[in-house]
Amino acid sequence: MIGKLLSSDFVKIRHTWIWLLIVLGPVGVISLQAINYSLRYDYLVSKLKDQVWIGLLSDIKILAVLALLFGITLVTSLIASIEHRQRSWKQLLALPVSRFSVFSSKYILSLFMMFTASLLLAVGSVLLGLLLGFGADIPWSLLLKNSFYPFLAAMPILALQLWLSTVISNQAIPLTCGILGTIVSVYSIRMPDWMPYKWPLLVNEANIPEYSVIAGILIGFVVFLFSLVHFIRRDVD
Repeated sequence: MIGKLLSSDFVKIRHTWIWLLIVLGPVGVISLQAINYSLRYDYLVSKLKDQVWIGLLSDIKILAVLALLFGITLVTSLIASIEHRQRSWKQLLALPVSRFSVFSSKYILSLFMMFTASLLLAVGSVLLGLLLGFGADIPWSLLLKNSFYPFLAAMPILALQLWLSTVISNQAIPLTCGILGTIVSVYSIRMPDWMPYKWPLLVNEANIPEYSVIAGILIGFVVFLFSLVHFIRRDVD
């Protein structure tokens, strides 16, 4: 059942801005770093010396986290707004499908979209490093961590934003919440480790990024369950 709903949701987003946003996010991040390194190439290369790949990937990660959180806000809002705009929630839920399947489908779609963006970021990071002449000695482990760890750590935020976008028809509210959350994440490095908006930065007192990832996956699942239960029980306009 979820598979059929997921196929239907993919069809619904075909004529939206979602796919463009998924591409523009990583491209924008890579482009900004391309400009940064092209303008300060000699200085940055001499400063980083034999750690040019590590320096490049670290610089990309800073912008990528902000783009990730903003992208989550926009993507979840666009996915939910299709039903709100067409006032089709009641018609959708009147079909012989479970509310569990409906909400899970939109959650999986959101995850897939952001995973795709993370994958494009990884590919773009490699291409930029090669174009800058950094050689083929790519730190693959760091590349994968910088590209996918923030996405995994941000799962509670994705579940929260999808829930807000689904239960609130006025999308200005979830969009505002998402933008404020992105701003909070900029300053969250000095906040306690239990702050979810700090987790995508992969910074914690133990200096172990995996802690942030594990917390994100576990709490993300909990938030998803709470959101799912609320969606199943509530009346939808």
